[in-house]
Amino acid sequence: MKKDFGDSITNKVYEYRVLARMSQQELAEKVGVSKQTIFVMEKGNYIPTMLLAFRIAQFFNVDVNDIFTYVKGSDQNAN
Repeated sequence: MKKDFGDSITNKVYEYRVLARMSQQELAEKVGVSKQTIFVMEKGNYIPTMLLAFRIAQFFNVDVNDIFTYVKGSDQNAN
């Protein structure tokens, strides 16, 4: 059985996209995904692959950690 640590990834894709005055469709085309992928990512309902995360960061010319943040969950089974 797969253990759920409760970890997550938050992102600032929406903020970077709006500052660049881009639509979701335009960003999607630039990084090679669908508009729906950008939409659900901005809503926090999709965690991108590492490849996509780096592609988005490179597109905005920033470090991947500037856009994506790892949030450590709690391990409730820890001793």
